[in-house]
Amino acid sequence: MSARLAVFCSGGGSNFQAILDYLSLGTRSSRVEVALMATDRKDAGAIARARQSAVPVAIMDVASRTDGLGALLAAHDITHIALAGYIRFVPTDVTASFRGRIVNIHPALLPAFGGPGMYGQRVHVAVRAAGVTVTGATVHFVDAAYDHGPIIAQWPVPVFPDDSADDIARRVLDVEHALYPRVVHDVATGRITLGSDDCVQGRPAPKLPFFSLRDAPALPDDLLDPPAS
Repeated sequence: MSARLAVFCSGGGSNFQAILDYLSLGTRSSRVEVALMATDRKDAGAIARARQSAVPVAIMDVASRTDGLGALLAAHDITHIALAGYIRFVPTDVTASFRGRIVNIHPALLPAFGGPGMYGQRVHVAVRAAGVTVTGATVHFVDAAYDHGPIIAQWPVPVFPDDSADDIARRVLDVEHALYPRVVHDVATGRITLGSDDCVQGRPAPKLPFFSLRDAPALPDDLLDPPAS
């Protein structure tokens, strides 16, 4: 039986599209089905992406994204959740019931530049203001606190002295699109799991090199994929 994935979005849905594209290749679609795109905004760009791919859409009001979220997920037989630019707090009953089966992508190297209010362009503005030389993307399991759950994988990218927040955002988003779909796939298929001790189990996350180039290269196609038999 394939995993049934719900992707939560608040914006344009580029990471949602990256997940759709990755899972459509080869036999991945038979193992992981994107069964729902849920959003808190009726004007979210992710809605058009979902409808173009015939993915059911749920536009959630306050009640349905809080007290009614568990029922919504049950109605669609959801087994796993990926947060992709979703800015709302996920109720603790949902994070508890989906423990080890709900993941998030954050546009910085957690635990730096994370927590309440740190999302989207706000992160990159803060990175630029702090004067750090390295930022990146983090994929982590979701728990009851913002940007707090066990880290699965990170991908660093450089920050240059003349970078704007937009420059940083573009560089980080490139690696988000490469990294996140692979981790989502591996969590949904059980190759990466969360142990009772909150340690990430399964194939270790790859050792991701630091790149000094202004344009961070895409990850290899076989990253986090099973070796050829």
